[in-house]
This record gives sequence, C-alpha cells and structure tokens, in this order.
Amino acid sequence: MERLIERLLFASRWILAPIYLGLSLVLVALGIKFFQEAYHVLGHIWVMKETDVVLMVLAMIDLVLVASLVIMVMFSGYENFVSRIDVEGKDKEIGWMGKLDAGSLKLKVAASIVAISSIHLLKVFMNAAEIPNDKILWYVVLHLTFVISALLMGVLDRITSASHKEH
Repeated sequence: MERLIERLLFASRWILAPIYLGLSLVLVALGIKFFQEAYHVLGHIWVMKETDVVLMVLAMIDLVLVASLVIMVMFSGYENFVSRIDVEGKDKEIGWMGKLDAGSLKLKVAASIVAISSIHLLKVFMNAAEIPNDKILWYVVLHLTFVISALLMGVLDRITSASHKEH
C-alpha cells in the first residue's frame, strides 16, 4: 500500500506538465502585445514626442522582461519538478538550464519584479506632471517594498546556503 501511494505521489508531478505548457500560450500573448506596440511606435514615429517614444520602448522592454521570466519559470520549473529536458546538440542547449534550483529561481523572479517595477516607476516619473504627488509616493513605496523584499530573500538564501555548506 505504501509503495502504491509513493508511486502515485511521484507520478502526480506530471500534473504540472500541462501547466508549464500553458505558459507557452502566455508567451504567444506577450509576443502579440510586443509586436502590437512595435507597430504602434513605427506607425506613429514621425508625430510622437520623444518622451512618448521612450515610454513605448520601456513598455516593450517590460514585455520582454516578463517573457524572459516566463521562460525561466517554465524551463526551470519543469526541470526541477517534473523531468529533465533532453535536447540534442550543443547549439540547442541553454547555459542556465539545469542550474536553477527553486531558491535561485525565486531570486531571479524577485530581481525581475524589481526591474519591472523600476521601469514602471520611470514611466511614472516621466509623467510626473500629470500624476498627483501622493500617488507617486505610493509608487515609490511599492517599488521600495519590492527592492527590500528581493534583498531580504537574497540574504536569507545566502544564510541558508551557508548553513547547508557547514553540514
């Protein structure tokens, strides 16, 4: 009975596989949105103000960062929790694959959130004349919360990894 339960529990990890596959649909949505933004910028480049172009480019960079984050979560999550990804040939290998554990992935996600938050904060500052000061203050507080959380996660990861090395 115990062996059957353990086999079922071990096999249940495959429930995650369609979820990780579903993340590829998110990549399609992000790609569509990215090219929609690119089309908008290129179609109106002659009449747009420089700050508007910068804001649009920042929005595109934001989409790229989120898409990269989805790839990291999709690949490393699948490799850590479901099965190894077997690719044929050196040209198909990704350098970080197989090297991100759950702790490293959390730090990468936190760093990505800080980067995305930084871009949004930069957008807010570029439109500061149109945004009330109290709202800007809340954006800054929220961004600092993300920064402090990421720093604390990094410190905790360093402490726990140092304690594991001692054992």
